[in-house]
Amino acid sequence: MTTLYLIRHAEAEGNLYRRIHGWYDALVTPNGLRQIEALEGRFAGVPVDAVYSSDLYRTKTTAKAVYLPKGLPLHTDPGLREVHMGDWEDRPWGEIRETDGERLTLFNRSDPVWRAPNGESLGQVGERMERTIRAIAQKHPDQTVALFSHGTAIRQFLANVRGVKPEDWHTLPHADNTAVTCLAWDGESFHVIFEGDNTHLDDSISTLARQSWWRKGPNKGEDVNLWFRPLNREKDREAYLAARRDAWISIHGADVPFDGPAFWEGALQVMDQDPWAVTAVMAREEFAGLLQLSPQRCQEEGAGFLSLCYLTPAFRGKGLGVQLLGQAVSFYRPKGRTSLRLRCSAANEPVQRFCAKHDFHKAGEEQVGGRTLDILEKYIGMGEPAGQTV
Repeated sequence: MTTLYLIRHAEAEGNLYRRIHGWYDALVTPNGLRQIEALEGRFAGVPVDAVYSSDLYRTKTTAKAVYLPKGLPLHTDPGLREVHMGDWEDRPWGEIRETDGERLTLFNRSDPVWRAPNGESLGQVGERMERTIRAIAQKHPDQTVALFSHGTAIRQFLANVRGVKPEDWHTLPHADNTAVTCLAWDGESFHVIFEGDNTHLDDSISTLARQSWWRKGPNKGEDVNLWFRPLNREKDREAYLAARRDAWISIHGADVPFDGPAFWEGALQVMDQDPWAVTAVMAREEFAGLLQLSPQRCQEEGAGFLSLCYLTPAFRGKGLGVQLLGQAVSFYRPKGRTSLRLRCSAANEPVQRFCAKHDFHKAGEEQVGGRTLDILEKYIGMGEPAGQTV
């Protein structure tokens, strides 16, 4: 009898930024690294003979919890990848709700007819996973194997194993990041021993404990998923200036003159470089804030600069600011930038706390208008940075 531990990857950027990451390669978050530490403790006394993961970064990083302490090699297999999300890859969930809402509803209901444009169907990923895991199990008779994969892929594999009918796929539970499922393989069939266990996580590091979209009944809630659109030069000018003025006063106070025309001219120059460099932040059809980037600034150092991350008062204090970071990462990473930078006063405690929580560190100082501002930096490259270790 072969024992298989099937483990979902740790919290990654898509989970945190509320973006669609199937085959898109993403980093593990700082909270995900804490989940990996907890997972390592869980497996400390569990004998394992072989470790496999999908070939994506977030699963390979999570697999370190098992293969490194046990001195085993890591085998990667693209058959363990998440469902391919096609044209939806790396787009915000909030954007898809606005542009392809009917198809998103099918996905949220695990409807068997759903398929992302140019992507895989749920049935296809389930069949792929079953073929892959069956082949791996056959290579390891009477051994214990740990396999690291992804949420929807694992869910659809278990639907196949349990013989769940496609019309009942919506009844299957959602697993937490690093949740563990144990199966036995008798040479012909898989048998589920336990499923989606996350008891190694406490609520302070559990991803699902902080979200409500997956809950049933009266406890179910709708997370606010933002989306972004290029700023309209004619219609959005006043909203832009109001946001800039509010941000200016919060930093400098009302006594320091605000030069709106200069800010607007700067925004127009940046939009000429790239229309996606200045975006309106949207919650459904409501204007929720602004994100302004500077594509040419810090380019030689391989960094992407954030000029403004702003949410209107109605959307503050809801944990939404991180979605703006996700949009900045999505903008700069394809351009080859390996870090994000922003300026912040050392006395601005809310922003300093937000940046520390999301893995920014102080990289220097800069004099602006007679004031000393911290230069804060966050790694976004796909590699093995300091701090992205387990």
